[in-house]
Amino acid sequence: MKSFQDVFNSQPKIEASAPGRVNLLGEHTDYNDGFVLPTAIPQKTTVQLGFSNDEHHHFYSAELDEKVSFSKNDRPQEGFASYIFGCIDLLEKAGHSIPPLNLYVTSSVPMGSGLSSSAALEVSTLRGLKALLNLPIDDVQIAQIAQLAEINYAGVQCGIMDQMASSLADRHSMLFLDTRTLDRQILPFPSNAEIVIIDSGVPRTLAGSGYNKRRAECEEAARILGVKALRDISNPQAVESLPEPLRRRARHVVTEDNRVLEAIQGISPQRFGELMNASHASLRDDYEVSVPALDTLVAILQATPGVFGARLTGAGFGGACVALVKEGRGKAIAQITLESYNQAGHKGKILVPEIN
Repeated sequence: MKSFQDVFNSQPKIEASAPGRVNLLGEHTDYNDGFVLPTAIPQKTTVQLGFSNDEHHHFYSAELDEKVSFSKNDRPQEGFASYIFGCIDLLEKAGHSIPPLNLYVTSSVPMGSGLSSSAALEVSTLRGLKALLNLPIDDVQIAQIAQLAEINYAGVQCGIMDQMASSLADRHSMLFLDTRTLDRQILPFPSNAEIVIIDSGVPRTLAGSGYNKRRAECEEAARILGVKALRDISNPQAVESLPEPLRRRARHVVTEDNRVLEAIQGISPQRFGELMNASHASLRDDYEVSVPALDTLVAILQATPGVFGARLTGAGFGGACVALVKEGRGKAIAQITLESYNQAGHKGKILVPEIN
């Protein structure tokens, strides 16, 4: 792998990192002003920054072995550089002066797995810029800028969960977040439990999926029901008058919010697992964002002794699933599950726990 020195013939001034995230409960609720429950994962994105010797920005991705150069007045096309450019452009529009930069990025957060590789890139970039240029921005502002970068420069009408999780969550606790107010609370995992994350091997991209369509359907459902957002409906029966598919979309959001609010009450891992199982069924049947491979992987996990519950994580349309399992059983359960899943003709990969 090429180093910063190899690519730019100089040494970096600053290095900054941000983790990917996995969402335990609260899927497709964040752009409905709802509640979410993510945690950080071991995999992270790291950026190294230095000053350019000319009038151009130069960005390099070690994973892609791709270098992108452009002037400050240009805008890169689709790809990893568009996320970085969005962060820089938003800072400049906010009145911060950003000189031409050399930026080197490396990441262990898998792309296309629903674990927020884009948010990790945005947050690590903004952390690096803050340190390099002594910018007066805090962790919440970093998340807000990162979200706008994804919406305005990558074309994904995302909520703020991913960016808040990458900026504020850690691996050893859950981040309960009210995405409307940004009120948040750090909570312990269910007792005597740990998580397993397995990639289904089905890659997905939000910009090319039905993600933006689902958001538009939720907004239309809220308009018909006369509320600001679906978060404002607490009774699932209130959505039954909606036409299809809006009825099922809204039903998922309302019931998912209720699942998160129950999960933060210090419930048993068995009950937490039941909520995860119900969440997957809702995402599959009402929100229609699962795929057959994910359903197979989740079903294998749910049937494995020692697993409390499992569901797809991230926006769906491919990517990974997460399971809550008995503490100390994670590696064994992950290996048993992967073996069974791959024997069915799939190509999955264990992401957490990290298995050498």
